[in-house]
Amino acid sequence: MLCPNCQHKESRVLESRSTEAKQSIRRRRECLNCKYRFTTYERIELVPVTIIKRDSSRESFDRSKLLRGILRACEKTQVSHQTIESIVDEIDATLQQSTSREFSSNEIGELVLKYLRNESEVAYIRFASVYRKFQGIKDFVETLNQLQNNPLTGEIDPCNDTSSQNTKYNLVL
Repeated sequence: MLCPNCQHKESRVLESRSTEAKQSIRRRRECLNCKYRFTTYERIELVPVTIIKRDSSRESFDRSKLLRGILRACEKTQVSHQTIESIVDEIDATLQQSTSREFSSNEIGELVLKYLRNESEVAYIRFASVYRKFQGIKDFVETLNQLQNNPLTGEIDPCNDTSSQNTKYNLVL
């Protein structure tokens, strides 16, 4: 493993542990050359999933891009980094478990919104405002009214295809 600080090839593992979803191993490492400490993650190499964007272009599913988007929506809320990681893990697992290898960005966005709704209404509104491209206050008010008028069900159902049981929610893709 190359040190991100000095590019030295050797490091030692200080600590290893599984992530909450047991989908990867987190390792704290120390460079043997400069003593810089850094974190790495070891994950199973998964079958590639393709995302169909709004403009009909296609790109590979990028877990870190999804994580960044959710982290941005959850800034200054009570949603922990661990919870965000769990959401991303569960979405990733759902995509991997599906028989389809292609998903629209709309399906992914709606799935994220279902999770965020269960965690934080503020994060939900923030994510929705970017994902749904809110144009003004009217869009915010409509979304807030929907949140108020529709009780939480705990079921996540963005596409109405087939269901699979996951850790915390009933996911359907």
